[in-house]
Amino acid sequence: MASPHAVLGIDSSERYIQFAHKQIKDPRVTFRVGDAQEVPVESASYDAAVSGLVLNFVPQPSQALKEMIRAVYVGGTVTAYVWDYAGQMQLMRYFWNTAVELDRTTAFTLDEGQRFPICQPEPLRRLFQIAAQLEKVEIRSIDVVTTFRNFEDYWSPFLGGQGPAPSYAVSLSEEKRVALREHIRLTLPISSDGSIQLMARAWSVRGVRKD
Repeated sequence: MASPHAVLGIDSSERYIQFAHKQIKDPRVTFRVGDAQEVPVESASYDAAVSGLVLNFVPQPSQALKEMIRAVYVGGTVTAYVWDYAGQMQLMRYFWNTAVELDRTTAFTLDEGQRFPICQPEPLRRLFQIAAQLEKVEIRSIDVVTTFRNFEDYWSPFLGGQGPAPSYAVSLSEEKRVALREHIRLTLPISSDGSIQLMARAWSVRGVRKD
């Protein structure tokens, strides 16, 4: 198991940074408000730089990657992982596949599977391979089975209003939201005991700074 000397977490949200400070008390860990496209660290100051489930949200992913490379030593590791929105992030795919079927004009433009091509293995690999300072680029999947107790356990997060799918769900009229809910219910693999098991896949990519 890794035992780092120091870990720095960066996020653009002051509220997230405050929350992280409250949750993690390890003296080796610090947090700082910052922009992924202009990382507030000295060059070649870390052994590794990691982007966790965020690279697809950055306006210029290639610039964020350049900053991650700049932050690590020669021989250091640069890595990222993103949800497989277009494929085996099944929690989202069952939602958006049904939403697009019922409302293609609006739902299609919000679907992360359409909006984030970088969340597929080959575009993610290419992003790292075209970075001249990286070598030994590798990509692999990370698969986790997510279990929901019943349909309401699956559906309730979509009523929170945060994120593209929940925001879309709560924007619908009650009639259309009920129609969406019931259409999704018919497509899900619901077990005889009412539980639902879905795959949550992320794609991870890593490279080593060579100069």
